[in-house]
Amino acid sequence: MESPPRNGKHPEAAIRRITPWRALPPLTAVLLGLWGLPRGPGGGSMWRDESTTWQVAHRPLGGLWELLGQVDAVHGLYYLLMHGVFVVWDGGLWALRVPSVAGTALAAAGVAALGHRLAGERAALIAGTAYALLPPVQMYAQEGRSYALVAAAVIWATYLMLRERWAAYAVVLLLGCWLHEFAVLALLAHAFTAWRAPGWRWAAGAVAAGLLPLALVSVRQAQAQLGWLGRPSWQDWAAYGVLVAAVALMARGAADRELVRVAVPLALLPPGLLMAVSLVHPWYVDRYVLYALAGPALLAGARLAGARGWWPWALAAALLVPCGVWSAWLRTPESRKDDVLAVAAAVRERARPGDAVLFMPSRRREWLLSSPGVYGGLRDVALERTPARSRTLQGTELPPERIREALLASPRVIALLDPAGQPLDPYPGEAAKREALAAAFERCSVTGVRGARVAVYARAGGCG
Repeated sequence: MESPPRNGKHPEAAIRRITPWRALPPLTAVLLGLWGLPRGPGGGSMWRDESTTWQVAHRPLGGLWELLGQVDAVHGLYYLLMHGVFVVWDGGLWALRVPSVAGTALAAAGVAALGHRLAGERAALIAGTAYALLPPVQMYAQEGRSYALVAAAVIWATYLMLRERWAAYAVVLLLGCWLHEFAVLALLAHAFTAWRAPGWRWAAGAVAAGLLPLALVSVRQAQAQLGWLGRPSWQDWAAYGVLVAAVALMARGAADRELVRVAVPLALLPPGLLMAVSLVHPWYVDRYVLYALAGPALLAGARLAGARGWWPWALAAALLVPCGVWSAWLRTPESRKDDVLAVAAAVRERARPGDAVLFMPSRRREWLLSSPGVYGGLRDVALERTPARSRTLQGTELPPERIREALLASPRVIALLDPAGQPLDPYPGEAAKREALAAAFERCSVTGVRGARVAVYARAGGCG
């Protein structure tokens, strides 16, 4: 016979008491993550960064390792993880995105755990659920990239910091940093809370030392890796200003000072520092510091948990309307820069056996690499070495003269171009493509696809 608990309470009562704040935030994250996961009707949609994950993670381990020695080492651990996922379950878009759904659920549970430790059960329930409801969190819960998993690692490392579990803290935060280096900015936020703790200093040093090998490799790759990044736009600065104002408003008069010391630095310092550094070295992309959104969620949870009167709840309810509209839009192909599956479908409809395919610029080869059934039926006339053979993401191309010769020997060309109005790449190979098409081909048709154009060219008289 089971002996009664020492505190006189039945175990089932304890389970009922703790279940809401533990279960509802991650459950909300999972339900939102699975809602519209394919993102679009039919076979769904995929944008080019996800296509990179798909095609890289499908490479053999040896080929993947060779690639990481040349480029994208910053995403290496994530690619290895996804390689394992595809080995176990090659489930298309679902397999690509479910790890991010799981990461978001873990992150929401972590925010709730932080809220519980800092402000009680009511704040935990609200904070964890609020984090799961934030549209940027929902966006990256449905994306085949590492950012949701990075957020989970940083948030749980923050919880371990409060528990002073320094060895576990170092391991979990280092895992997040190896998933994406900019997780290391969380150390700056954590310093405001734990600087005086000797254990934190040792743990922070261990994280920095453990990250050093990846940092040395990625610095060598940085020019090719981050050359596309720009400086923060005025919209980025405006959004950061709104974040600062919202955090200041929620933190003002907060009863729990420890929560403020944890949440405010986490919310403001990683994005603020990255934006400031990007004035010199353009490295800023908001998704690199997705984990910072745990800060506003914690403050909102504590503020609503202690709210008196109806107006804070009325404001929160009013915000759900635009968030709901935004959330629905995130489940559409239009929410991403392009749609490689739509590009592949448009090419499939227009291509004939033996057609040449031309990518303008060459990095847009990514649009077809994740659709080998379409790509394999075309002649990639500018390609010198495949991505796998060249240990690169998009392969290497022939010299300009040879590209021109290959094009002039082709009766019909399917050209994949950026949307109208985008700046043209000035490189000699790209100029040779444009010149050859203009001199010897007629443009038969141009079809706009999400984030791309598919143009059909033929020799004089061949459009019919």
